[in-house]
Amino acid sequence: MRNSTRSGVDPFIVMDVMEAARKAEEAGRHIIHMEVGQPGTGAPKGATEALAHAMQQGPLGYTVALGLPALRQRIAQMYGDWYNVDLSSERVVITPGSSGGFLLAFTALFDSGDRVGIGAPGYPSYRQILKALGLVPVDLPTAPENRLQPVPSDFAGLDLQGLMVASPANPTGTMLNRAAMGALIDAAYEQGASFISDEIYHGLEYEAKAVTALELTDECYVINSFSKYFSMTGWRVGWMVVPEDQVRVVERIAQNMFICAPHASQVAALAAMECTDELQANLDVYRRNRALMLDGLPKAGFTNIAPPDGAFYVYADVSDLTNDSRAFAADILDKAGVAVTPGLDFDPTRGHTTLRFSYARATADIQEGLARLQAFMSERGALVRQG
Repeated sequence: MRNSTRSGVDPFIVMDVMEAARKAEEAGRHIIHMEVGQPGTGAPKGATEALAHAMQQGPLGYTVALGLPALRQRIAQMYGDWYNVDLSSERVVITPGSSGGFLLAFTALFDSGDRVGIGAPGYPSYRQILKALGLVPVDLPTAPENRLQPVPSDFAGLDLQGLMVASPANPTGTMLNRAAMGALIDAAYEQGASFISDEIYHGLEYEAKAVTALELTDECYVINSFSKYFSMTGWRVGWMVVPEDQVRVVERIAQNMFICAPHASQVAALAAMECTDELQANLDVYRRNRALMLDGLPKAGFTNIAPPDGAFYVYADVSDLTNDSRAFAADILDKAGVAVTPGLDFDPTRGHTTLRFSYARATADIQEGLARLQAFMSERGALVRQG
């Protein structure tokens, strides 16, 4: 059968790494997973208990397209608690994960052929979803001196219709401070470009609180998710905050694309927002893991890393070690039993010399993974010296 040109998206390489790791495990090997951005924990206990109770009360059918009113109200309250932002719940839209949010945002804001700037390195699905919708992703190569985040000069004169930023970012974990975020918003507006802020790693910060774009402007789209801080990846529930005059636009699209986000997941998400102690305990694990990574990776030989302000990733420049990050990652999996992600997922131009390490799993796994990486790199160095 004929395929559309829009369907020619690239594979998500980390999913290929996961499959290679699965096959190794199927063959009896013990693999340490540093490839995927998935918490090692499940949904908070209060979330699963609330869903079990709701299921006993009756069937869980469709909700309205914008989501359960109680969940929208609780999210709006969170913006007051976390950021001192007075947000109307009418502007909150519940989505089938952040991926559903990207589809809704891109569909609502852009016409076929529109150009949308995205930082490189950056989350690969931005690029592929834009392509699949007939839009043009414009990679903005970021610089180490800018913490691998875009700055206004990166897109000056590029005739963008949209700008997407992420803070904390995947794959780097770097964040935008208030001044940097404000400069990007102002520069986007000067070009007439819509501003979208991916904030799905908010809550996972270690030294300073992440800045939401909503602290600076109401004229933006903010996308978030219950996958990361709330540890609910497989539940596929997230949210958007949009300007008041955009709510009905997004609602009409959501009605037709999705009908609604999963009712069961919305029930669990509402309860998860009250599980502060458990969520903070998870964050404490990531904080310990981050410290281990910042100590252990340089000892293994991965010395050129981005400052991981948030999320649960370390992004390493390995240009002194390889010119083929995909082959290097495959070698690490084969010889060390550690799954890591080649940077080609995140930066098609420069990713052949970078790797991403995730520290979202249990601390014991991180310790074992670092020990394996140090042994692998030591042996590799010895072989190189032998020539």
